[in-house]
Amino acid sequence: MTNSTSNTVDTSTHETIDEFRSRVIAFHESVPNLIDGIDDALERGKTYRRALCDARLAAVSYPIELGGANLPAEYEAAGREAALDLLPGEDSMFTLGVGMAVPTLREYGTPALQQRFIPAALRGDEVWCQLYSEPGAGSDLAGLTTRAERDGDEWIITGQKVWTSQAQHSDMAILLARTDADLPKHRGITMFALPMNQPGVTVRPLVQMTGVAEFNEVFLDEARVPADWVIGDVNGGWALAVALLGHERTSLGRGVTTDDAAKSKAGRSPLPFHGLVARATAMGRLNDPVIRQQLAVAYTGEQLVPWGTQRGLHPSIGKLWRTLQGRHAAQLAHELGGATAAAWEANDTDADYQAYHVLNCRGMSLGGGTDEIQRNTLGERVLGLPREPGPDRNTPFRDLPAN
Repeated sequence: MTNSTSNTVDTSTHETIDEFRSRVIAFHESVPNLIDGIDDALERGKTYRRALCDARLAAVSYPIELGGANLPAEYEAAGREAALDLLPGEDSMFTLGVGMAVPTLREYGTPALQQRFIPAALRGDEVWCQLYSEPGAGSDLAGLTTRAERDGDEWIITGQKVWTSQAQHSDMAILLARTDADLPKHRGITMFALPMNQPGVTVRPLVQMTGVAEFNEVFLDEARVPADWVIGDVNGGWALAVALLGHERTSLGRGVTTDDAAKSKAGRSPLPFHGLVARATAMGRLNDPVIRQQLAVAYTGEQLVPWGTQRGLHPSIGKLWRTLQGRHAAQLAHELGGATAAAWEANDTDADYQAYHVLNCRGMSLGGGTDEIQRNTLGERVLGLPREPGPDRNTPFRDLPAN
């Protein structure tokens, strides 16, 4: 099922791409004053999103009735590039909704679902999370056991999800659940829009070694979803799941945010090259030939994905790059710190930020699918290599060996 909403380009605009880019920059330069004095991080993010929509700068290629501006796709890309170093850190709370749920709803949701959810997500009125991973399935996403059973005008959802970012702040979730265990595991899955603020949904934080509870486990005990909040077709959710993962990997694989004001300790962008140079200079190691070589690798890696994206880079390549670049940059930061890498002056925010990434970078290999999954995807879907053998393609899910 695909959307039927028209997206005719508004050819009446006389704004050139350069003028549009300048407008995007001017708007984002005004954001610090806009959110100054707002103590709550979530409210700062929502204030930013509302202003962005009011300025017609959110999802500008979308139809006006969905909160966009009916501009050509090249304006969308130009605006994203112009805003990259100016985005407030608080906007990361809306990445799952704006970057993953919204494009999936636009591609596969009914017009009613699009109108219900897309404008609210773009404005930040509703925060979204993604209920995909499960404790018993691991990287085998299609092995999920959370079940959905039809009960009149509702679906009843029971199961458990894990590693869910932003679940503690979320109003809505993109949910994958099994609706027919008699079908092979890839064909009995359905995608739903699940309201999080209801009885039967319990969110528990998972505290990482960074001290931040960036992820959560979510327990679903007869949670309910309206019958018409199915996205796509019943039992046809796997194709949508793959499509959403493509949006996720594209989002994760974009270039490094290099502006210091956009730092977020809960962010998953690799440490920027200029910050590593500053740390090398502060530690008196900028002329060390080994460090200079590692800095050259960091710089090269930082440039590769923006160039590759212009050539239609496969999302899994971008996601793999983020993992490799993140680990390399964090390891270099650790080497620059030496024996003192785990200790710093209280006012040394750069050292604090980099030490956080040293601990956090390993998680980059997991979010959005492990490195091994990305390589399988590239091997099978890009290089045309045969799939790994196994019984799971045609065997009913209930007959597969349990994990």
